[in-house]
Amino acid sequence: MTTTNAPAPAAGAPAPARRRRRRTLAPYAFLAPFLIPFCLFTLVPVGYAFWQSLHKTERTGGTFGRTQTVFAGFEQYGRVLREDYFAESLLRVLGFALVQIPVMLLLALVLALLLDSAVARAKRFFRLVYFVPYGIPGVVAALMWAFLYDPRLSPVVDLLRSAGVHVDLLGPDAILWSIANVVTWTYTGYNMLIIYAALQAVPSDIAEAARVDGASGWTIALRIKIPIIRPALILTGVFSIIGTFQLFTEPQVFRSISTSVTSTYTPNIAAYSLASGDSYSEAAALSVILALVTFVLSFAFLRFTSRRQG
Repeated sequence: MTTTNAPAPAAGAPAPARRRRRRTLAPYAFLAPFLIPFCLFTLVPVGYAFWQSLHKTERTGGTFGRTQTVFAGFEQYGRVLREDYFAESLLRVLGFALVQIPVMLLLALVLALLLDSAVARAKRFFRLVYFVPYGIPGVVAALMWAFLYDPRLSPVVDLLRSAGVHVDLLGPDAILWSIANVVTWTYTGYNMLIIYAALQAVPSDIAEAARVDGASGWTIALRIKIPIIRPALILTGVFSIIGTFQLFTEPQVFRSISTSVTSTYTPNIAAYSLASGDSYSEAAALSVILALVTFVLSFAFLRFTSRRQG
């Protein structure tokens, strides 16, 4: 009886265990460019903020004594939750999100559909025009719009007055929606590009077949394109929720020109004001609470949209 020996592996060939290890580590190598900055600039700061929120600084030995950091548990969280400004600022931003986000995403969707239509011309030019506001720094954009809102300087306010419309765009009744207008103007083009990129992936033969069957452009957009790009719409919705609860730059700029914006107008401004007053632990607790609220709302939005899609 003859036996056939298996051919010996070539010299230098990786062993099966080593080959399996390489296959296991390969996905992490591709994820490393995302995971490393995410850990360094997101998880580590959030973890440090959580640690700081559980401690407080006490002074020993009277007024001129030394300070020491002691463990305080969830004392700072209870203090934040008992403050009136917390609920007021959170509800203000929530109302802002319920109005501003749908308006902005609807505008972005309409602009993307117009650019994707067969009759659109100069698409590169208009893509650039729509995106330019996002390229302008937030402080500069807020200052520019503040000039247009200022009743002493604004040509827009003068034009409205000449038409018999008297409105104080920096007053307490309008300031939130004046800020919403700045945010919408800035980020509509950014969301439009995400939606437009998704539209480019829609197979052209589907739209052509519908057009041959007599479907109009708006019917194709509503019945074919929008359902296909639903994941992109959900993505822009999540980004918008996260960005809204980080609202800081625009109201902070408007705070310098209008008394309607207080030091606790939004949760982020409240945390900044607390940190400026050396209440670092309370500011950290507020930041952690805000991060949790943002996570819960984003997760709830994802679950709601996934159920609707199912």
